[in-house]
Amino acid sequence: MPLRMILARSPGRARGPWLVRLLVVVLLAQMGVAMVTTAVQQTPTIDEPVYVGAAADYLHEHRLRYNPEHPPLGKLVIGVGVALADPRFDPTPAATQEAFGQRLLYASGNDPWRLMLWARLPVIALTLLFGLVVLAFARDLAGTRAGLAALALYAFSPDLIAHGSLATLDVPVAGFLLTSVWLLWRARRRPRLYVPLAGVALGAAMATKMSALPAAVVLVGLAALTAWRGRSPNWSRALPRAAVVAVVALAVVWATYLMVDPRLRWEPLEAVPPLRGKRALLVRSLPFPAAYRDGMRVQFWMENRPWEGFLFGRLYDGSRWYYLPAALLVKTPLGMLALWTAGAVVLLAVRRLRPAAPFVLLPSAVLLVVAMEGARDFGTRYAIFLPVFLAVAAGCVFAVRWRWGPLVTGVLLAFVAVSSLRTFPYYLPYSNEAFGGPARTHLLLHDSNVDWGQDLGRLADRLRERYPGERVWLVYKGSGLPASYGIEASDPRGVPADRVRGLLVVSDTAVAKAQGWLAGLIDSGRPIDEVGHSITIYRR
Repeated sequence: MPLRMILARSPGRARGPWLVRLLVVVLLAQMGVAMVTTAVQQTPTIDEPVYVGAAADYLHEHRLRYNPEHPPLGKLVIGVGVALADPRFDPTPAATQEAFGQRLLYASGNDPWRLMLWARLPVIALTLLFGLVVLAFARDLAGTRAGLAALALYAFSPDLIAHGSLATLDVPVAGFLLTSVWLLWRARRRPRLYVPLAGVALGAAMATKMSALPAAVVLVGLAALTAWRGRSPNWSRALPRAAVVAVVALAVVWATYLMVDPRLRWEPLEAVPPLRGKRALLVRSLPFPAAYRDGMRVQFWMENRPWEGFLFGRLYDGSRWYYLPAALLVKTPLGMLALWTAGAVVLLAVRRLRPAAPFVLLPSAVLLVVAMEGARDFGTRYAIFLPVFLAVAAGCVFAVRWRWGPLVTGVLLAFVAVSSLRTFPYYLPYSNEAFGGPARTHLLLHDSNVDWGQDLGRLADRLRERYPGERVWLVYKGSGLPASYGIEASDPRGVPADRVRGLLVVSDTAVAKAQGWLAGLIDSGRPIDEVGHSITIYRR
């Protein structure tokens, strides 16, 4: 939707439309600069080669072979950048989807820096567009100042900048869900236009990542709620609206698979794990393409696998229900936490905003509960919908007529902006001031909260500039290939400890999970340097 339409005249519109538009451009521009800078400097994270490889396979082979656990739409978005990069492509099947992606990046004659940047740019553009949805939704609820405040929180969110600059699926699915909710809110007055559009946006979310499915049930219910008038719903309108959203969303999912392969050939190159019991019955009963249903089987299988977690310096087996709330407490700016809380209270307490509370708060609450029950304590990216939805809620603080309200809100927004800008360009390992900032995040959390393989290029620069000619031993957690970035290193695994001399370079996730042999090597070394707050260099 054009910016001038989003900022069209409304009761809550500020008197200076050009100033408002300038602020919107400035906020989105700083977010765009932060994301592009991050995208340029970071090497592939663990998941990105899989998505980029699958996207290239869609474009060249027009068939479904890799990465069934995630539907195609997000990878088709990434594929726009891959198509513009026009890499050399070898269609020969690989043993795993990870190997296929690595071959595309490192063994096909392509420049991995260039290809990854092009793959990330469409996600960056989509992330910026979702910022306009945040602005429009909050403005619809509480006026232009609310929209600007919501956009500011969105644009300065370290998590959104970190993951919005990657060729991954977390931010796109959250943005599509928010877009669907916003359209449902508008459907209360113009259902013929907005109900089908809400179904399209919901279908886009479901066709991007399967984590949208729990929210889909909520959004279909919200579609029925758009017919609520007075004290009782008009069921003659409520049920058809819910049905339209569900049917359109389902059609979008099917259309996405047809875009990849009109014949819907499903040729998995890796075995799909069997599924039994109630989950198997559920999967078989859903009206999705076969590849989608097999992807659900993979997801359920992954939920049943044993995983390790790391929280507040403690390594543990399995998952903890409180992991995500604790991780969010660490990785969310303090001013943002305060405004999220205030906004949720305002939505529930202010009478004229109370009808919006189910639209803004219920989907994110359901998704958070489901994510907390998950088996993988890997990062706040599993709750990336919170800074998207709660930015809208936070903007609603301007609906309260309190003398000091604008000043306090402005101070909190400034605090968020300063905290975000201080971490530039290291957004993945961000933690707020109460927990010591990005330099200390690795002591509290691991994996995509801190170290997702993103700093291999920075490590190459550091070794070349400060430690030329020294022997390097490397324990790296990631999908990048060190030799492709000019890193000449040996693997210390299986080597007697007394032979590991020189520089021992260890990804901080490996440090957090170190036991036995590796823990002994680390303990007997002296930390002398760090790279990107995600890799530690020891002298031995």
